[in-house]
Amino acid sequence: MVTGGGRGVGRAIAERLAADGGTVVVIEPDPAALTWLADHPAADRLRPVTGDASDEAVTARAADLAEAVAPLSGWVNNAAVFQDASLHTAPAAEVCALIDRNLRPAVVGAATAVRRFRAAGTGGAIVNVSSHQARRAVPGALPYATAKAAVEGLIRALAVEYGRQGIRANAVALGSVHTERHAAFLAGLAPEEADRVGAELARLHPVGRIGHAGKVADVVAFLLSAQAAFVNGVTLPVDGGRAALGLDPEAR
Repeated sequence: MVTGGGRGVGRAIAERLAADGGTVVVIEPDPAALTWLADHPAADRLRPVTGDASDEAVTARAADLAEAVAPLSGWVNNAAVFQDASLHTAPAAEVCALIDRNLRPAVVGAATAVRRFRAAGTGGAIVNVSSHQARRAVPGALPYATAKAAVEGLIRALAVEYGRQGIRANAVALGSVHTERHAAFLAGLAPEEADRVGAELARLHPVGRIGHAGKVADVVAFLLSAQAAFVNGVTLPVDGGRAALGLDPEAR
């Protein structure tokens, strides 16, 4: 199960898991973002579900679809909303609502996964997609950074609560990753500004570049696999060393 799997990192994760031979159910609110599934080489093992990953009826329907093929073994909470508000200008209720829009899908997804894993008695793995901002916030992203910190706290709580029942929970904390959204952002800039942004992102990542969604998918696939059977309750940075370097993007 991959939430927000229609585009970007979520799509890369879904394709990677399907390439491993598994059946993957993809939850995505935008039907247009699911059209690629029908033409994919692994189309017979990709199942689309249109809906909001924060809606328990949607996640239950998706879990039913997965369990019609085989016992549910993994759940990836990737769905996120990139919208921000500042506490000094926006009502606190608006900020809380934005935090909830990023946190609730992870809670709902985890709840559905845990219940299905327990009912089947098979155990399973949950992976939350977090961000370097959970540990080192950047200006102008308070709701997002707060939600991602909570997403990582959720992983630790799940690991402690359900580890003895064969349920593992981990997270990946991403740096900047090249996606359709990032490409569209650069395309909207003047060429010289796009070059400046690219150089700045390279400066923030010790490997000298931003990441590729496929490499994130590789790590998620590992955390879901039996090879990671003794990995539980951790947040693994997949950020090219950005968190370790710790540069402030506003320092200049």
